[in-house]
Amino acid sequence: MTGKTISGGCLCGAVRFEARGEPYNITNCHCEDCRRGSGAAFVTWASFQRSEFVFTKGDPQEFSWANRLRAFCSQCGTPLTFSAEREAEEIDVTVSSFDNPNAVSPADDTWTEDRLNWIHGDDLPAYERKRPSP
Repeated sequence: MTGKTISGGCLCGAVRFEARGEPYNITNCHCEDCRRGSGAAFVTWASFQRSEFVFTKGDPQEFSWANRLRAFCSQCGTPLTFSAEREAEEIDVTVSSFDNPNAVSPADDTWTEDRLNWIHGDDLPAYERKRPSP
């Protein structure tokens, strides 16, 4: 792994990770799956190349749902990662699990068609579902 390092982990400290390189696709996801999987109104994610991400401590529990894979701490339940499939080249990491979540800022809001009606919009671009491909 090379470049900038972002470290983080779960609430209880049983699971730790490191990600290298610049995070991308930083988004506030409002989809129902993310809301229910986290117990929060939305989840802010940052993407990394899987080859630049590693769990350095602990063994997170994985949960497959709707052909997607989520990882969380089996001891405290902290949501940690999301990927479209086990061998995907990209992994999404919960920004709030970073040691310094202020190091990044979301670029947009996605899946706003599922946004709770008491969450008021921000000044970020908003997409009903996924952001358009470049």
